[in-house]
Amino acid sequence: MLRDTASNEIFTILIMCGLLAISLAKVAYTNRFNDFSAILLNSKYLNIYSKDQKFLDWFDALMFINFIISTAIFICICYNALFSNLQLDINVMFKIVFSIGIFLLVKVLFERLLASIFNIDEVMDNYLFQKTSYKNFFGMLLIPVNAILIYSITPSKTIIYITLSLLIFLTIAGLSSSLKRYRSLIKSNLFYFILYLCTLEIAPYIILYKFVTMY
Repeated sequence: MLRDTASNEIFTILIMCGLLAISLAKVAYTNRFNDFSAILLNSKYLNIYSKDQKFLDWFDALMFINFIISTAIFICICYNALFSNLQLDINVMFKIVFSIGIFLLVKVLFERLLASIFNIDEVMDNYLFQKTSYKNFFGMLLIPVNAILIYSITPSKTIIYITLSLLIFLTIAGLSSSLKRYRSLIKSNLFYFILYLCTLEIAPYIILYKFVTMY
């Protein structure tokens, strides 16, 4: 069962690590964090901070750490509810967190490589910044979601499907606002845009899903 004491202890430690990363980001970058918290309500954060991107951004790094941790916890919850009970220990959770982090980093680096090859660095940089920002925001939203599913509600398949649907809807709604900015560019390069979606936005997650369900 998901409510096994050892599993809950691991989840509690990971949730606290995620909260610590968010707290450090808020303390060190208070104004930026306040703008970031309203990312779904207005585009102020994206307009201001997309112009000052750095290769290593500590704010994004701290929020990304929480995103990886929260995503790993949510994947374990979903796997236990939809497939079978996953025997969790610190080594298993470390492998899951590490694998998700490597997967996302390699994906971003590959996207940047393609951007350089096709000479669309500026467009891709802005798009990746917006996409990463939305991911980090939803990673923050996953903390209370994970806490409720672990400590309050027994996660059934119905609850998991409803939660996934809401998260997917919010993600699509957020990214759609980003895509509007490049509407004319997308229309003139519709084939390449569809190819990009299939190869870099859909295929990697299908492969990851197959890998998780098989192993």
